[in-house]
Amino acid sequence: MPETNPPKITYATMGAEQLEELHREIDRAIERAPATFGGEHPMYIGGQAVRAPEQFEDRSPIDSRLLLGHFQQGTREQVREAIARARAAYPAWSERSWDDRARLLRKVAETIRLHRWNLSVLMGYEAGKNRLECVGDVEESADLIAYYCDRMEAHQGFVEQMGALAPNEENVSVMRSYGVWAVISPFNFPLALAAGPAGAALVAGNTAVFKPASATPMLGLRLYEMIKEAGVPDGVFNFITGPGSTAGVELAENAGIDGIVFTGSKEVGMSLIRTNATRPLPRPLVIEMGGKNPALVMRSADLDKASDGVMRSAFGAQGQKCSACSRVYVDRTVRSQFVDQLVEKTKRIKIGNPLERDVWMGPVINEAAVLTYERAIRDAARDGGKVLIGGKRLTNAPFNHGYFVEPTIIDGLPTDHPLFEEELFVPITLVADVLTLDEAIELANRTEYGLTAGIFSEDDREIAKFFDRIEAGVTYANRRAGATTGAWPGINSFGGWKGSGSTGRGTGGPYYLQQFLREQSRVRIR
Repeated sequence: MPETNPPKITYATMGAEQLEELHREIDRAIERAPATFGGEHPMYIGGQAVRAPEQFEDRSPIDSRLLLGHFQQGTREQVREAIARARAAYPAWSERSWDDRARLLRKVAETIRLHRWNLSVLMGYEAGKNRLECVGDVEESADLIAYYCDRMEAHQGFVEQMGALAPNEENVSVMRSYGVWAVISPFNFPLALAAGPAGAALVAGNTAVFKPASATPMLGLRLYEMIKEAGVPDGVFNFITGPGSTAGVELAENAGIDGIVFTGSKEVGMSLIRTNATRPLPRPLVIEMGGKNPALVMRSADLDKASDGVMRSAFGAQGQKCSACSRVYVDRTVRSQFVDQLVEKTKRIKIGNPLERDVWMGPVINEAAVLTYERAIRDAARDGGKVLIGGKRLTNAPFNHGYFVEPTIIDGLPTDHPLFEEELFVPITLVADVLTLDEAIELANRTEYGLTAGIFSEDDREIAKFFDRIEAGVTYANRRAGATTGAWPGINSFGGWKGSGSTGRGTGGPYYLQQFLREQSRVRIR
């Protein structure tokens, strides 16, 4: 059973006693979890359970013998029905007062927190993240929804009295919802990057059709169940599962979808943009498409802080973050000391079942990710790269039934090598040396992506130049907790530049909610 009114836990406030409480609750949830595994789960369309002609298996990346559940291979016809039900529910939902919608969405956030331990353990099994990363994902899910409610309240529903040109004129600016949104979430943040966008869409007055990643459908189902539990009406939020080739394509092409939120690969994101360009009428796209994130380490840097930040950013969540640090440009005068520290800290990473208390790094998500990892190692060796640590898949017990690989640091490749440009989404980071800050910034910007970037320097002028010239949407200076990654707790704006996103407004930022609204000017002559 979930807790009643649980205290909010964050990394910032968590002391040793709270950490012990967290581990006790996680241990209890691990004991409960197996009873929920192995069943068949429907889609939910208009509040009704729906099954497809075919199903697919959801298995744990920790141990592929562990069947978490069977899910539906949703057909295009079933996705059309979900869109129709969302459209039918839209008038009543959008006509509710904004404060009533915010009240319901705050209940969703509270419900997520009530179930946080079970959700965290399920995420460990399904996505392979460690305990703290899972708790962070769950807490951030609730934080994001609550934050969007805060933004709606701060703007009083986005109704703004404007100036008038005549005494008998009344001029009001109103932000109104679009209609039906598709929310397509990724496997790496299976709750936060589903609940956040869905919460924003719904509190703004839209309805939604939600498709989780096929690798993490169980977390998507739990989100649907919690939205239902909080009292959101049937049809407002619809849950479908299935491959991108059917369910995803229908969401992209269907004229009944008024906006799309997508987090995933650049290939799919660009396909959505191209599809949008051929429509008779454009629609809003909120797309985040990955990153190839650089960290710059200057000669003035605190190398202990820098090596901590790079290690945590490169190998947290097995490098399966669009914000992971995958390339490092180090001033040549401190290169040797920095690399030595980074390698030594990477050696200490414990790999294993991420649900175990002392394990920091779990498996990558599937066999395809392992193959990407192995191909990158081969390419580096072929072209003269030197693996400083790592470079192997772990195949001995207890790793032999999962997707475990070693955290890897590669040196010695030319800075124009494809591995400096390609997003791999596995625990590999590359190191190169530079002579100046200008050279480091030029190399950092030499990519089609522009999601995150970080610098380590004790020179304020260098930091100012970095912030002014770096081409990335999220930037950090001297961040030990992760050179190029956002941190839980707290709502960080997380928007991508260049090929990392279709907008510059980030998830969690103060302008994110407005993307789900459109302005209407109302002029009345009395």
